[in-house]
Amino acid sequence: MKSTSVNSTRLQTALREPLLHFLILGAAVFGIDQWLNADSSSSRDIVVTAQVQQEAKQIFEAGMKREPKPEELKVLLDRWVDNEILYREGLQLGLDRGDSGIRDRVIFKTLSVTQAGIVLPEIDEAGLKAWFESNRDRYDTPARFDFLEAAVPSDTQLEAMQRFAAALNGKQDEPGIESSLRVFRDRPRSNLLQSYGKDFTEAIEQLKPGQWQVLVSNDGPRVIQLETLKPAVAADFEAVKVKVYQDWKDEMSSQRSKELIREMGKKYKIRQESLPS
Repeated sequence: MKSTSVNSTRLQTALREPLLHFLILGAAVFGIDQWLNADSSSSRDIVVTAQVQQEAKQIFEAGMKREPKPEELKVLLDRWVDNEILYREGLQLGLDRGDSGIRDRVIFKTLSVTQAGIVLPEIDEAGLKAWFESNRDRYDTPARFDFLEAAVPSDTQLEAMQRFAAALNGKQDEPGIESSLRVFRDRPRSNLLQSYGKDFTEAIEQLKPGQWQVLVSNDGPRVIQLETLKPAVAADFEAVKVKVYQDWKDEMSSQRSKELIREMGKKYKIRQESLPS
């Protein structure tokens, strides 16, 4: 039986990947060993223990600096279940021979065997172009922003911040607020939406460059000056067609892999423990 520290280290290794990596079936795995399911009543039982859930939450928080949303936690736990299925199927196929105790290699071997039999659907150019249009955000160059923030103390009232912005624009006397300058370069629109929110993003798009203004973000008002807005550039299908086709194949393979693993998983009874309140 392996120690908790070893299992925690393996889970940390997997969770260091960007969240997107958990949406695509690949070689990276959760590293919780079989002892986490040692109290199962049957080898067909897969238990997503409270410990697995707590460790996933804790390591997500350490990497992302925030709590996971319910749907993000579900992605991580679904991935753990997928890997547990692959691991057990690999053991039944004897794929642990020569790799005794190396869980991730067993999972990778099982996944490779599973994917070897995948036959992708056919797609013509019209279908590929339609797929490109539905996933255009992957290929378009997003709008990017260069802007400044005059960071003021968090307890500064909105009216005082507005007077401060007016003073920075030379429209009235300096109100006496101390601030520090923060410089942001080449920030894509999607980043602003995630970091500051929709209202902030839509407001900064309307700012006149060189003018200070108070914008409301998810974390409260901010004193902002837009320097440059670089407009979005739409991708040309012909120029990226080869990459689009490869991306389509990767996505179809990933989807089919998930379907096959779910099919294998039907032989198991999967349950999730309740977290302590």
